[in-house]
Amino acid sequence: MNLISIPAFQDNYIWVLVDDDRRCVIVDPGESAPVLRAIKENDWQPEAILLTHHHNDHTGGVPELHAHFPHLVVYGPAEAQDKGITHVVEEGENILIREWEFSVFATPGHTLGHLCFYSKPYIFCGDTLFSGGCGRLFEGTPAQMYQSLQKINALPDDTVICCAHEYTLGNMKFAVSLLPEDRAIQDYYHKVKELRAKNQKTLPVILKNERQINLFLRTDDTDLINKINQETNLQQPEQRFAWLRSKKDNFR
Repeated sequence: MNLISIPAFQDNYIWVLVDDDRRCVIVDPGESAPVLRAIKENDWQPEAILLTHHHNDHTGGVPELHAHFPHLVVYGPAEAQDKGITHVVEEGENILIREWEFSVFATPGHTLGHLCFYSKPYIFCGDTLFSGGCGRLFEGTPAQMYQSLQKINALPDDTVICCAHEYTLGNMKFAVSLLPEDRAIQDYYHKVKELRAKNQKTLPVILKNERQINLFLRTDDTDLINKINQETNLQQPEQRFAWLRSKKDNFR
C-alpha cells in the first residue's frame, strides 16, 4: 500500500491509500477538486471513502466524488449520516475493502461521534490526535478526549499517525513554552520550523516519536507534572489533560 497526502484548504490533508492495482481508499475528503485531480493524474480507481466525523472540512467533497463514482462506499459515524454516508460504522467493527482491513475506534472529544480507522501500521485519526497536540473539544469533554488518546497511545510503536491538519508548528511552540528545557521537544520544534520554512509537510508521524514530544500523551510525565504543580495541584491524568487543553486553547 502507498500512503499519499493531498493538501486541501489552508492546512487540511486528505489521505489516500493506493494499492498496486491503483485501487484507492480516500479519507476525509473535505473538498473534491484536489482529489479528482489526483485521481485523473494517477489513474486511480476509488473503492471507498472513510469519514472520521461530521465537520464540513472533512466531508464536503463526498457528494461530488459520489457523483463521479456512484459505486463508492462511504463509511463513517452516525453523526455524519447526512454527509453522504452509505454505511454507518461504530466502535469495534471491522471494515474490509479489497485487501485492506480497518478496525474502527470510537474517539469522542473533538465531536461526540468521532471515529478513527486503523489498518496496521496506519491510523487515520482525523482531528483527535495531531503531531504535538490534539483536537479542540467542540462537543466532548476532556475526560472523553483523554480516553480517546489513550486508545491511540496503546497502539504499536511503529503506528503511522495520519492526522488531518498541518498544526505541528503551532503545537510545538506551545510545547516549548511549557517545557523549554526538554531536549526532545526542542529538537523537534527546530526540525518542524525548518520544514515549514521550506513549505514542507510534517506529516505523517510515528507514534513512538510522538510519545516523546506530544504533551497530551505525557500527562504522567514527571517534568510536566512539576510544571503544572507550579500553578495547581492535579492528581489525575484526566485533570492534567484538561489543564493542558485549556492552556493550549488560550495560547497565542
